[in-house]
Amino acid sequence: MGFLLLSALAVIILITLWKFGKFDRAALQLLGAALLVAAAGYTWQGRPDLSGRSAPAPVRQQLPDSPFAQTRESMLGTFDSASQWLTMAESYHRSGDTQSAVEIIGSGIRKDPKNPDLWVGLGNALVIHAEGRMTPSAELAFRRASAIAPEHPAPKFFYGLALAQGGKYDEAESLWRGLLQTAPADASWRPMVEERLAMLAQARGAVTGGTPPQVRQP
Repeated sequence: MGFLLLSALAVIILITLWKFGKFDRAALQLLGAALLVAAAGYTWQGRPDLSGRSAPAPVRQQLPDSPFAQTRESMLGTFDSASQWLTMAESYHRSGDTQSAVEIIGSGIRKDPKNPDLWVGLGNALVIHAEGRMTPSAELAFRRASAIAPEHPAPKFFYGLALAQGGKYDEAESLWRGLLQTAPADASWRPMVEERLAMLAQARGAVTGGTPPQVRQP
C-alpha cells in the first residue's frame, strides 16, 4: 500500500508539471530523487503490518485518600453544593492529577465565593499540589474560610491538618488546642480533634526517638 501511494504521488506530480509547462529534464531528475529517498525511507522504517492504533494513554497510579478526604464528611457533611465539588476534586487527587483538583474547586468558588467549605477544600488541594508544603496561596485560602465562618471549627481544624502534613507540629497543636478550649463539651467533632492531637504527640515521640514518625499525616 505504501508503494502504491508513492506511485500515485509521482503520477500527480508529473501531471502537475506537464500542466504548468515545467516538464523538463531537471524537474524529472528532482522528482526521481525525491521518490527514491521516500521509497528508501519507507523500506527502512515502514511497518505496514502494524494496525493504525494510537499509543495507549499512560495510566495514573491510584493514590489513597488524603487526610482531608478521610475526615471531610464528619466535619463538613455531604449534603450541600460544596460536597459535590470536593468529591470531584478528590477523584482527581486519587488519580494523581492535583492541578485539575485545584481547578475544579476554583470553579466551585467562582460560583459560590462565600462558601467556607470550598475555601477549606482549596487550601487542602493547594497543599497536596505543593507536595505537602503550606504555600502562601494555601494559607490565604484557609484564612479566607475562617473569615467567612469564624465560628465554624472546620477552617481551623483543616488548617491545622495541613500544617501537620508539612511537619509544622507546633503550629498545628496550637490551633487544635485553641479550638478545643472554645468548643462545647458535647461537640460531635471534639473526639476528632483530640485524636489528631494524640497522633501528633505520637509523631513527635517518634522524631525525638531518632526514627522517622510513623504518623506522617495526623
